[in-house]
Amino acid sequence: MEFPYMEAVVGFMILMYFFETYLDVRQHAALKLPTLPKTLEGVISLDKFQKSRAYSLDKSHFHFLHGFVTIVMDSTILFYGVLPWFWKKSGNFVTLVGLNAENEIVHTLAFLAGAMIWSQITDLPFSLYSTFVIEARHGFNKQTIWLFFRDMIKGIFLSVLIGPPIVAAIILIVQKGGPYLAIYLWAFMFALSIVMMTVYPVLIAPLFNKFTPLPEGQLREKIEKLAASLRFPLKKLFVIDGSTRSSHSNAYMYGFFNNKRIVLYDTLVQQCKNDEEVVAVIAHELGHWKLNHTVYSFIAMQVLTLLQFGGYTLVRNSTDLYRSFGFDTQPVLIGLIIFQHTVTPLQHLVSFGLNLVSRSFEFQADDFAKKLGYASALRAGLVKLQEENLSAMNTDPWYSAYHYSHPPLVERLAVLDKSDKKAN
Repeated sequence: MEFPYMEAVVGFMILMYFFETYLDVRQHAALKLPTLPKTLEGVISLDKFQKSRAYSLDKSHFHFLHGFVTIVMDSTILFYGVLPWFWKKSGNFVTLVGLNAENEIVHTLAFLAGAMIWSQITDLPFSLYSTFVIEARHGFNKQTIWLFFRDMIKGIFLSVLIGPPIVAAIILIVQKGGPYLAIYLWAFMFALSIVMMTVYPVLIAPLFNKFTPLPEGQLREKIEKLAASLRFPLKKLFVIDGSTRSSHSNAYMYGFFNNKRIVLYDTLVQQCKNDEEVVAVIAHELGHWKLNHTVYSFIAMQVLTLLQFGGYTLVRNSTDLYRSFGFDTQPVLIGLIIFQHTVTPLQHLVSFGLNLVSRSFEFQADDFAKKLGYASALRAGLVKLQEENLSAMNTDPWYSAYHYSHPPLVERLAVLDKSDKKAN
């Protein structure tokens, strides 16, 4: 008797939907609270709190609808055999245009092209509503409909340009890999991740945002002085025009070895009251670098990737697994998709564990910035970012424990204040 893999996967998906919806309901109740948490009283203005509450509730309502539509579509696709049906139809299309459907790479690319079109069509209404209704209603959206579609077209073009060689390489590796398949797949993905981390900020990101050097002045001098004091090999310091799309703010670092760059969103520079707040946020980010958080995270992801490929090699020749999902053939890409579905329970556990580690890293980076003398500036910067981004002020502890990779502001301020009291 064959194990009902597909039914088990769909059952778990629905079970997780109900569990996560329960957490969403708890979070929605927290968002509806009419008062600020005690820690934020006198820190966050009443006006900002009310705006944050309205924005968070709007997003919450939208999330309920989007989540319901997503689970219905995903479970329907699996339960009613849409995947094997579409695989056969894509093969028919390949034959129709005069190509060889027996060529797995060509067949797979046709399948992926159809899947991408379907994904764009089904996601578009939600993306448009999120951007031009919710984000616009609360003053965040700054992009025009033309810019929205131009970005979407650029993304599709990049997928068409980059995707086929990667897919073809993965299929060939699986076909020729032999007993060391997992290692070969991991090595390929490792090399690809290095290439993409190098190429993306230099060639791809500028297609969507304009990068300009941070002008000479006190802010630049303070950031360069901080970087030098920590022996951070800062080569370039950029500001990007995030305000052309949204008034949300951020900052990040990238680069390998002695070629590091820091990128500030123009909205971050505009929103913070003074240079010290921006520098404090950068000090937090440099804390991640100094404490090797990025390296640890990268290593963890490589180990998980290797383990995933190892698991895939154990089941890639399982006819029962393919048959359970309605396939009478064993295409490489389909095998990877099915395997991802079957290990979803483990992925949820791993994701939860990674979030725990990530929140720990955030507290450590805050403490690093505090030890550099930026405690008050970081506190003010975190509050300013929370206010300007209208982030949720009230959070349910179960919801945040499960979903958040960053601690809520209340927890971060409590730890900073506790550290200050100990110091005094």
